[in-house]
Amino acid sequence: MKIKTITNEHRNDFSAIMECEHCWDEFKLTSGYHDNHYHTKVIPGMYCKTCGLNRAGEAKPIEVVS
Repeated sequence: MKIKTITNEHRNDFSAIMECEHCWDEFKLTSGYHDNHYHTKVIPGMYCKTCGLNRAGEAKPIEVVS
């Protein structure tokens, strides 16, 4: 996922419209934080709800319930 548009900012908190790099689906992120960890680890690790891929093109792991 990537930030398409930041819709609101207050100090280091923000909300934004996020966009998938693979299927171009969009969703609203209501709580984000402007720091290096969030922008380099959290956002690239987000999975798209439509196609199920993250920024690297990896599919979300399947949870096995036993």
